[in-house]
Amino acid sequence: MKRTRTLRTAAVAAALGVLSLSACSAAETGKSQDAAGGEKTVKLTVPSWVGAQANTAVASYILEEELGYKVKTQQMGEVLAWDALSKGDIDAIMEDWGHPKEEKQYVEDRKTVVKGGDLGVEGHIGWFVPKYFADKHPDVTDWKNLDKYAKEFATAESGGKGELLEGSPDYVTNDDAIIKNLGLNLKTNYAGSEAAQITAIQKYVKAKKPFLTYWWTPQWLNAQVDLVEVKLPEYKEGCDADPKKIACAYPNTPLQKFLNADFAKNGGEAAEFLKNFKWTTEQQNEVAQMIAGEKMSPEAAAEKWVKANEATWKQWLPKK
Repeated sequence: MKRTRTLRTAAVAAALGVLSLSACSAAETGKSQDAAGGEKTVKLTVPSWVGAQANTAVASYILEEELGYKVKTQQMGEVLAWDALSKGDIDAIMEDWGHPKEEKQYVEDRKTVVKGGDLGVEGHIGWFVPKYFADKHPDVTDWKNLDKYAKEFATAESGGKGELLEGSPDYVTNDDAIIKNLGLNLKTNYAGSEAAQITAIQKYVKAKKPFLTYWWTPQWLNAQVDLVEVKLPEYKEGCDADPKKIACAYPNTPLQKFLNADFAKNGGEAAEFLKNFKWTTEQQNEVAQMIAGEKMSPEAAAEKWVKANEATWKQWLPKK
């Protein structure tokens, strides 16, 4: 995510049933996934954050149970997923938080990837502090006052500066540039994964300690932990054009789907279904909460949601 945007633990990856990909990609063969006499297979990437895992779990369940496809999934980083999508090693990315460089390279220039439409979920990234700290220190919600609280945010890993807690190094963030360009006495510290970041946040909250973290919406934990966003300089079109000069907030991002161009053209009902897949933030969070909060397997969470929301997903099915 630009994320940019989740439980990224080995346990979750295992629960998702990560499978190896076919050595022969759609792009290499030029054949439709629905080719006569061939196995109907769809290959999806599984991003490391749980909201995106919810998308893949529900899409996989419906593709298999309603449309008769076999779904193969693989967890991979965001930029690697774009490369795999271009090559045809995967057929679709169900949730992208904005990768303009890859869009230009693969969608505009090479034309090996095409847009798959809105996911229906709007994402937002920002810096957040716990509400219990903001209630005591209301001025902390203005970036200009962050240095005032740098010592309270400091940890053993932040070298005397205030810590800005990050998630996975795989996420695309502007934070180092923002800190440098705003002249803040802060240092980014990567927890290593969404799961580790969530664990750190929960530990801080339990102890009622102050912390500053890179965070996003939608995210299932927001229903359990009350966070308040710090106001960074207002986002304006183009303020993030030069990665080294960024000194503004993150934009609100309507999350997008992308499909391999060959699959989009020849993928039959599967491609049409994935283009039609569109749900709300609340619906995504419902499935994500089952997976991360209730510790259900992604498959079980998807099945439960699908059985309770037929009126929604029936609209995604190809028209007969």
